[in-house]
Amino acid sequence: QVVVAIGFAYDGALWRRAWPVAMRNLIDGCEAAGARMIFFDNLYMYGPQTAPLREDMALSDTGAKPAARSAVTRLWQAASAAGRVRVAALRAPDFYGPGVTLSHLGDMAFGALGRGKAAQMVVPPDTRHDFAYVPDIADAIALLLAAPDSDYGQAWHMPSAPVQTPRQILAIGAAAIGAKLRILAVPLWLQPLLGLFMPMLRETHEMRFQWDRPYRVDASRFEKRFGFVATPFAIGAEATARSFVDAPAADVFGAAVNR
Repeated sequence: QVVVAIGFAYDGALWRRAWPVAMRNLIDGCEAAGARMIFFDNLYMYGPQTAPLREDMALSDTGAKPAARSAVTRLWQAASAAGRVRVAALRAPDFYGPGVTLSHLGDMAFGALGRGKAAQMVVPPDTRHDFAYVPDIADAIALLLAAPDSDYGQAWHMPSAPVQTPRQILAIGAAAIGAKLRILAVPLWLQPLLGLFMPMLRETHEMRFQWDRPYRVDASRFEKRFGFVATPFAIGAEATARSFVDAPAADVFGAAVNR
């Protein structure tokens, strides 16, 4: 079995070039080896929505990165329908967890709090937004690895704790480590201007539809099928905050752009 958990630089043009090539190679390799594939995916392919995201929503080509994820979705779905390869996609929202630096709640947020500084966010801190806990993601992947073939050929949504805002989640972590919660946030309207000097913000602005409204994910199918219960923020946020106490700052923008 193969678990695909790779990432390319956060660049829409690169994604449109690289992701289809990568997926074709993965499909060919799994077909040749007779291996099943679990594709750890995101939720960009649904584009702007107002209702909780469901697996049966239509694919969107709005924006470079959503279009890239839709393109690779069509590739594995076609290969699966043709009987070439058995694929299950686990689609997760933004995530967080102990030691997870490249996240909206990562080094610039929980990490900063752990160093006694203000959390910095490039997204609105008061928008209700689903976050999946990374140890939960690992458990969900393990469940799919052990699942029968009948659970393949489809996408599954990763469960999260009941939705809260980043401010609420960070407050739980700050209280756990005795830190004062201070947040410095970049307004969505300012991202295009700052994006002239910071490519990451330019790329983030394309995905503003995930942050200019509540962002919720319907993961009830996975919860019912596997009896899955997501880790509460009271546990996950505390563990994450404690993992960053006295940890050295990470080169988040450099890593995100160059990895």
